[in-house]
Amino acid sequence: MSIPNLLAIARLLLTPVAMALILAGPDDQAMRVWATVVFVIAAITDFADGYLARRWQLTSTLGAFLDTVADKILVTGALLALVEVGTVSTWVAFIIIAREIAIMGLRSVAALDQSTVPPSMWGKSKAALQFTAISFAIVRLDIAIGPWRLDQWLMAAAVVVTVVSAGDYFSRFRAVFTTTRSKA
Repeated sequence: MSIPNLLAIARLLLTPVAMALILAGPDDQAMRVWATVVFVIAAITDFADGYLARRWQLTSTLGAFLDTVADKILVTGALLALVEVGTVSTWVAFIIIAREIAIMGLRSVAALDQSTVPPSMWGKSKAALQFTAISFAIVRLDIAIGPWRLDQWLMAAAVVVTVVSAGDYFSRFRAVFTTTRSKA
């Protein structure tokens, strides 16, 4: 198995560890720091596996699948744990998770039609902002900016970019699907 695929598997394995640490220590700053460290390590594997796969020309269908699934599971797991401890709004988690499921479904439909909808800069920005917002929500620094804490502002920004990236994917899918259909 390639190193990029092993990194995706590591991300899958680190997800329940991060969740357990989030759930174990909502009122314990040291536990929140450990949870953040584990989450950040898992998030870094997302960037590392894609970079290494492209650099070493080890891209594969299995690798793309593992990477996508590991990302969604990491984000979903962390958000669910943060909702449980009362750090993240249920609506925020719902919007982010629903977008992830919808885009996975969209890619499945495109694959059935032998088309692809490759990642966009909005999707990459979404991932980076979600990872950042979730990291700050886990560690929960006491930094207020106006009516909200820093982590709440970052999570709001992540939701906006998440919605914009979903719109981008759907519009690009429509263009690909319309082009594919008109050729048939």
